[in-house]
Amino acid sequence: QVQLVESGGGLVQAGGSLRLSCAASGHTFSSVAMAWFRQAPGQEREFVAAVGRNGGSTYYTDSVKGRFTISRDNAKNTVYLQMNSLKPEDTAVYYCAGAWTVSVTVVRNPAEYRYWGQGTQVTVSS
Repeated sequence: QVQLVESGGGLVQAGGSLRLSCAASGHTFSSVAMAWFRQAPGQEREFVAAVGRNGGSTYYTDSVKGRFTISRDNAKNTVYLQMNSLKPEDTAVYYCAGAWTVSVTVVRNPAEYRYWGQGTQVTVSS
């Protein structure tokens, strides 16, 4: 069992930056592939970024490439999402998620992830 707790959300002006953190419980964090998703009001949950177990492989949705960076620190049981050059369309609740195994072909599918955090609100003002 893995429990996830996000932090770092808030209100920021367009062009600003935020860093989200997701702290995981348990002793198996390094065996879990991690991802960030987001969900805006009235919209489906959307894949943002994912990182492999050792941090060597990363994946991004096109709209955040070059602006967001996902990383993990297995010694601290934490995954991060550094968000730069934020836009109003980035406004959403951001969730971290974990999966024991996930193929690169389905890494963007939320149904592949077993563990979820409670979410943290990110609001970008124009």
